[in-house]
Amino acid sequence: MRASIILVAGLLALASADTDLAHKQQAINRLLAHIYDPIKSSFTDLKEAATNWNPRDHTDHCKDGGSAITKLMDELEDGRLTPKHQWFSLFHKRQREEALMLVDALFQCKTFESFKSNAAYFRERMNEGEFVYALYIAVTHSDLTENVILPPLYEVTPHMFTNSEVMNEAYAAKMRQTPGTFNMSFTGTKKNKEQRVAYFGEDVGINSHHVHWHMDFPFWWDNDKIDRKGELFFWVHHQLTARFDAERLSNYLPEVKELQWDDVIEHGFAPHTSYKYGGEFPSRPDNKRFEDVDGVARIVDLKIMEERIRDAIAHGYIIDKEGKTISIENDHGIDILGDIIESSMYSPNVQYYGALHNTAHVVLGRQADPHGKYAMPPGVMEHFETATRDPAFFRLHKYMDNIFKEHKDNFEPYTAEELTYANAEITDLEISELSTYFEDFQFSLTNALDTSDEVQDVPVDVHVSRMNHKPYTYTVKVNADHAETATVRVFICPKDDANGVKYTYDEGRWTCIELDKFWTKLNAGANEIKRKSSESSVAIPDRESFSHLWEEAEAAVASGSELKHENIRGCGHPERLLLPKGKAEGMDFWFFVAVTSGEDATHDDLVDNEHGGNHGYCGIQGGLYPDRKPMGYPLDRRIPDPMVFMNIKNFRSVLVKVYHKEEH
Repeated sequence: MRASIILVAGLLALASADTDLAHKQQAINRLLAHIYDPIKSSFTDLKEAATNWNPRDHTDHCKDGGSAITKLMDELEDGRLTPKHQWFSLFHKRQREEALMLVDALFQCKTFESFKSNAAYFRERMNEGEFVYALYIAVTHSDLTENVILPPLYEVTPHMFTNSEVMNEAYAAKMRQTPGTFNMSFTGTKKNKEQRVAYFGEDVGINSHHVHWHMDFPFWWDNDKIDRKGELFFWVHHQLTARFDAERLSNYLPEVKELQWDDVIEHGFAPHTSYKYGGEFPSRPDNKRFEDVDGVARIVDLKIMEERIRDAIAHGYIIDKEGKTISIENDHGIDILGDIIESSMYSPNVQYYGALHNTAHVVLGRQADPHGKYAMPPGVMEHFETATRDPAFFRLHKYMDNIFKEHKDNFEPYTAEELTYANAEITDLEISELSTYFEDFQFSLTNALDTSDEVQDVPVDVHVSRMNHKPYTYTVKVNADHAETATVRVFICPKDDANGVKYTYDEGRWTCIELDKFWTKLNAGANEIKRKSSESSVAIPDRESFSHLWEEAEAAVASGSELKHENIRGCGHPERLLLPKGKAEGMDFWFFVAVTSGEDATHDDLVDNEHGGNHGYCGIQGGLYPDRKPMGYPLDRRIPDPMVFMNIKNFRSVLVKVYHKEEH
């Protein structure tokens, strides 16, 4: 008891210091360091909290009076929580419930000191995967941790992003206490055609974007309504699928085929990846036929969900849980459909429409052991960190994408009057050279390796080849009748299909990749709008490395100086992957720009405020999505008559080539 009193007094004495950004960043860094080992003794405040802080004694620090803490403590003390040193999957209902108990407990903290102390306490007592997920969610959404940057997950739990062969070399280096840097190749061999595009699905930036999107927009979220969450679910996954198809075309492969429940899964997948605890990720052989998954779903259940959703699309309305009809024959309909298909907590009728997306992820992930005969751990499809590694991920999302397209195709095409913005005429469009290349990238594996107070960390890194592109710029020349705010929408679309046949306007629009969207001020007369690839509103730069975040925070705390850094969200497509790979001889794409009315904007400051610069796929955190128009506008509806688009003066398309070069 005396130790507890001393601890509380100490924490109160440090309260003013610990609430500055440097101390917050330092605490979060330290909580995420070597999560499979006890907190280091040198992290004095966290170690003391983990040892002597009793959450039950500090419920006055909770906004809910301690209800969330009490619930979690009851589960812990009664031995009902998943033990440490076991795999964690968000799709596992009980494990998700446990992680969300901790999320709720952290959300209820009134001060960062109680947030930090509770986090340290449960870090030592809860399953490591549950803890990491809960802390990432809490830091992402809590006001207490504003401007704290989360370390890249691929450096917190590297085993989820790294081949087993490399991890074995890393463990050996740690045992020898010898620093090492190891090369990681992508899965498969040249005998497997899918290997040609493994650089995309296995890219740690793509993996990071996917997992962070689902952290920013969790399917279980039932707090304040996240604006257009269901539509964003559609749009971000549609864009991932369109980008994957563009990579396939760049590598002389056909567009990915949609998954069919009655057909075989043509391409198998061997992840070559291991859990920290729990064994290897399961492999799937070629031409695997779908089987029911015990305790999850029958294949017929998935067909029924699909049939009910397609029936709703055909009728133009869904039926909520009270039996009332809700029209989806409007711009908001795609948002409702996204909630239903995922399914999120916003779904109006989960019991009837089910959770097609979430259930399909688990069913696909379990096909290596659908009846639990071999007690295999979850497959890569059961983790947002690893799902895109499996080419079947894109087959699954092409299948769902086509359901969304069925809904979109029910709408009447835009008329020329709806598309025309009379105040803008694009007179010219200039684009600098578009070229891609592969480069080496290095990240740390140190946090995957066991450590203790007595054992020094050994620098162990991995090298992997990743795609990048040469920075590019484009210039849009516009004549305007009068000064006004305008919206600029930018897409790149493959010209030809896998057989070299030119896409029609209507076929090609669904292959288009959104490169940028921004607001600008047009002056009366001639305007020249210049934009760099690095300014794209759908993308983010490379994540700050864990070591950089660590050194920055430790130095600021030691010197008592203010920590200043720009908080870049983890959600956002990697900027270096904005362009498809293209081909050595050049690959033809249409570079399409639409200048539309700035009345589309939902915020008054969008000309001067980029709101983080990643709102295209990730919205504005805590605010309205910046664009009133449907995501993908003006390419989101059928184009039966190409002349409509060709005669719109505020639209302009230019044929460009994307080159892939061995050296840059």
